[in-house]
Amino acid sequence: MSDTGPRLRVDEVTKRYGETTVVSDVSFEADVGVLGLLGPNGAGKSTLLRTIAGVTSPTSGRIEWDGEDVTDTPAAIRRVCGYLPQRFGVYPNLTAREYLDYVAALEGVPSDTAADRIERLLETVNLSDAADERLGTFSGGMRRRVGLAATLLSDPALVIVDEPTAGLDPAERVRFRNLVTRLGERRVVVFSTHVVPDVEATATDVVLLADGRVVERGRPASLIDRVAGHCWTVETDREGVSDLRERYRVRSTTRTSDGVTVDVIATERPTPDAEPREPTLEDAYLDIVDTAATRAVDPGVVER
Repeated sequence: MSDTGPRLRVDEVTKRYGETTVVSDVSFEADVGVLGLLGPNGAGKSTLLRTIAGVTSPTSGRIEWDGEDVTDTPAAIRRVCGYLPQRFGVYPNLTAREYLDYVAALEGVPSDTAADRIERLLETVNLSDAADERLGTFSGGMRRRVGLAATLLSDPALVIVDEPTAGLDPAERVRFRNLVTRLGERRVVVFSTHVVPDVEATATDVVLLADGRVVERGRPASLIDRVAGHCWTVETDREGVSDLRERYRVRSTTRTSDGVTVDVIATERPTPDAEPREPTLEDAYLDIVDTAATRAVDPGVVER
């Protein structure tokens, strides 16, 4: 953590709906840079982000921005926060420029600065050439880029984006990841996803969430170090794949002309001919989340 710049602090935040606990005792801090909130679907990521953004209130716990408790004053966090939810609506008959002008008016952006800011943001999200086309003609990736531009209109110090690359093609995903990285150069960015390579490409810090709880926190490199020496590649056949899945954590399988290549996570060499490979954040994520799930089911289980 740096000692300068704004800081977000989430302290033992819990969110319940009736008898269902969606987020449980979540704590972390984030300063200028990109914090990747990583977890499987249903882990509570979207609920946590809505709570931080002031859309809903926590059942218990505290949220602080730059040292100020904003838990019970959501307007205070909204003044500094730009929030892009996973699903958001646009007006299909408006052009991108018209839509951003409309949002600027809602956000109270002064009219004498709004036009210039909109032009800069259209350039930032690479939509200058499509600025006067109707949103109804835009692809999903283009709409998300318009959404990000709208999120940035008030020049927020805190940017929260929820699953921004979901459903995008590879080229759009890379473009969006680059945008998120640039945003983190002078803002606090909280970027939620279940797509591990997106976090690996953008995040300076990572929080792993499972079943509404934080199961691990750290820099990507430190998380990857946890599985160093435990990652293997095995060449096998279909029967061998089934055996490996029963005995070890399998990250991926790839069919080849000679059989199947299997990427395995194991503390010891899984087969005599297994070759070591470089670990990735996806290996660390799979190992940590699966271990947490195993312990939740049976706290007495000792990992292989």
